[in-house]
This record gives sequence, structure tokens and C-alpha cells, in this order.
Amino acid sequence: MLHAWNGWIVVALAVTGLILLGGFWRGLLGEGRVWIKWIHTVVGLGSLVPVIYYLLLAGKHWKQLRGKPWQRFNVFAVLALLLGWLASGVLLWQFKAVGPQWSNAALTVHDLLTWIGLPYIIYHSITRTQWLKEPNRRTVSSGRQSASNDLHPAAMPEPFYTRRTFIRGSIAAGLAVLIGPSFLRWLGQSIGSSIGGNSLEKLIENDSNHMVPAPQPLAASSPPIGGGSTGQFRVYTVTPIPSFDNNNWSFTVDGLVEKKLRWTWDQFVKLKRTVQVSDFHCVTGWSVYHNTWEGIPLRTILAEAGVKAEAKYIKFYSGDGVYTDALSLEQVQEQMSDVLIAVMHDGKPIPSDLGGPVRLIVPAMYAYKSVKWLVRIELIADNHVGYWEQRGYSNDAWV
Repeated sequence: MLHAWNGWIVVALAVTGLILLGGFWRGLLGEGRVWIKWIHTVVGLGSLVPVIYYLLLAGKHWKQLRGKPWQRFNVFAVLALLLGWLASGVLLWQFKAVGPQWSNAALTVHDLLTWIGLPYIIYHSITRTQWLKEPNRRTVSSGRQSASNDLHPAAMPEPFYTRRTFIRGSIAAGLAVLIGPSFLRWLGQSIGSSIGGNSLEKLIENDSNHMVPAPQPLAASSPPIGGGSTGQFRVYTVTPIPSFDNNNWSFTVDGLVEKKLRWTWDQFVKLKRTVQVSDFHCVTGWSVYHNTWEGIPLRTILAEAGVKAEAKYIKFYSGDGVYTDALSLEQVQEQMSDVLIAVMHDGKPIPSDLGGPVRLIVPAMYAYKSVKWLVRIELIADNHVGYWEQRGYSNDAWV
């Protein structure tokens, strides 16, 4: 019974976890993704129930496993996986309470246990099925067997490679081939922990934007005064990643302003920019530290447009045509002077995958406030509920 319950729990966690990770599902599910997240959380917390129940029976089970070291090892392995997933999952669930450093570590542990544990549990489940455990399977023997049925069993040669062993080996090899390359890629990213170097260069090389002229970095950006960002960006999007060129891109500031502003790329790239170093935190648990962003401070744009007295909020529009979010003028003017309309990251143009050519950076808040592919700013009187806030995310986005 416990095997069955644990099996279904792992299946539910694996399916919901993959949906939460996949970019395709983010765009398709909308607010349903928030429900999937809660199902994942509740099932994860529920995984503690069979563990506690097993521990009450552990003494009896342990006696049954006397002389069976591999089965005893399996008990420890499964308990460690379930408790590790639970502990790291709780830290990710309570990311605001524990802070970015703990949630970063928890995400790495959660991922690592998944890479190791899921193949192990799949292997264990398949190789423990009854059809594979049935006796009298064919064997490849170390000697020629007699055709006589009268041969005494003791005289039969010992099999050295059973059908069961072959199938187990095949399953293990198949899982290694399917999962190994992806695991090694994840391991390299986690150990390297830098978006700089080859990772950022690859994103820039594959940039689907074609904006000319390219922005030229200020002295503080090249080399970056932050020393180069550390951490790994995970590319999330609710739509296919848009691409821009000089003909389909412009930047507008309108709404409750004294002067409507509009720039083409040629004009926008000539605006005076500043450089800041800040950390970038996502609600899913990952962070990228010491980013050197270069761009135009939001307060500079607002000062040039002239904000009317009735304006209370700032609404930001993504060039994907779907995503929006908002900040209050009070937040920006009194608590977040470092909000930036960024055009460069670590001395390089921001690639399309990371929200370029222009994106919002709000260092004091989680990244769903830092709108990617920013093309419009509108001053409004009433608060606007952003894309993810409409779908269950907290309006309180403070890190």
C-alpha cells in the first residue's frame, strides 16, 4: 500500500513539476498554472503522511529485510528523497519568509534530487514489477545444458546472465541515455553559476532582434562594474518570444502626462543612460547576482513627460501584446529610485530571450514586475492589476 501511495505521489509531483517548468504550459494554462502550483505544493506536503505511517511500521519491516542489503538501501534512498523534496519544497513555497539565499539553495537541492531521484524511482518501479520477478525465466548459462529431462537439478550449470538482469540493465542504460545529457547540462550550469561567458554569448548569438545601431556601452559597463553577473537566468515567457527591428519597434510614454513622448530606436538609443549594479530575483527560487544594467532611470523619463496631478500609477506594456504590470508613483518616487529602463546587461545589448531590446528592471521587487520587451509606459489614475497578479500572484512583490 505504501509503495502504491508513494508511486502516485511521485507521479503527481513529476507531472505538475514539469508543467510548472515548461514554457509552453505557462502560456497555455494562464491562471491554471497557479492552481497547478498549489496542487504541486499540497501533494508535496501530503508526501509526509506515508512517510510518518511507514516510520510507525519501520521496526517490523526492518526485520523482514534482514539479509537483504539492497532492499534496506532502497528504504533509506526513498525516505531521503521524499524528505529532501519536502524540506526543499517548503523553503521554495515560503520563499518570501526565508529570502533569496535560502530559496536559491532549496531550488538547487530540489532540482538535484529530481534529477537523481526520478530516474531511480522509475527504475526501481519497473524492475520490481511482478512480471519481471516471475521465476523460470530463460537464462544464458555458463555451460551447455542437457536436453534430458532426467538431469538432476544440482548438475545444471549456474546461469550467469538472466533475462531479468538483461532487462534491468537495458532499462538503466535507456534512462542514462535519455536523461544523462540534460542532467550534465544542468550540472554544468549550476556549478558554473554564471550567465556570462558562453551562456550569455550564446543568447546574444541567437538574438532574434535586429536593432541598429547597437547601443555602445558606457565605461562603467565595459568591463561591468559589478564584475559580471553570477547565477543562471531561466527563460520564462507567457507568449512566444517576440522579435523586433527598427521598423516595428518604438517606445511611447502617454496617459496622464503633460507631454506625450515617442521615440524610434535610432532616437531612443541616443538618450543619456546611467549604470547600476543590482540583483535579480524570481519567485520560483532562482537569482542572478551582481548584474550591471545600463539604461534610462524611470524617474528621468517621468520628469521629461511631466506627470499630471491625477496620475497615481504607472502601467507598463510588453511588446508581446499580452503582458502588463504596474507600480504606484509613490513607490517609484519614495522607495525605488533605482527602477531602470534597461538597454544593456553586463556591457552587452539585452538579447530577446532576456527581454531585449528594452526591459524594465525593478531590483527591490520579484522579477514579474520587471516587464520584458518594454514598449510603452502609461500614467493612470487607478491601479492596474498585472498579468500574473490577475492569475494569483501576490500584489506584494517586495523581495
